[in-house]
Amino acid sequence: MKHNTVLIVDDERRYADMLARRLQLRGLICTVCYDGQSAIDINTHESFAMIILDLRLPDLYGTEVLARIKQCRPEAQVVILTGHGTDKDRDRCMQSGAHAFLNKPVDIDHLVKIMSRISGNTP
Repeated sequence: MKHNTVLIVDDERRYADMLARRLQLRGLICTVCYDGQSAIDINTHESFAMIILDLRLPDLYGTEVLARIKQCRPEAQVVILTGHGTDKDRDRCMQSGAHAFLNKPVDIDHLVKIMSRISGNTP
């Protein structure tokens, strides 16, 4: 795993692709997938420094995706980024091992700061 790799999981293709482009401009290497099963599958053979995960996906709810990724990769650093999360979702995600729970739209600089803090790249 490289320290600058990010998996973005979001079914809003334009949003996911835009987020990937904006993170790539900041030196990150991004992989994008648009459904939960693809995210689970890719994590069985590839490791990422950070995973940005939406809750509302077409096939699985994000909390299920988070739990299954954590089974496979307990060390995974996951940021939930959603436009539809509830307090209950936030609590469940944090208990399941998410490192942050953010609401869309998110300021890209704020997201990058949180990602840096989580990964230990800030003093």
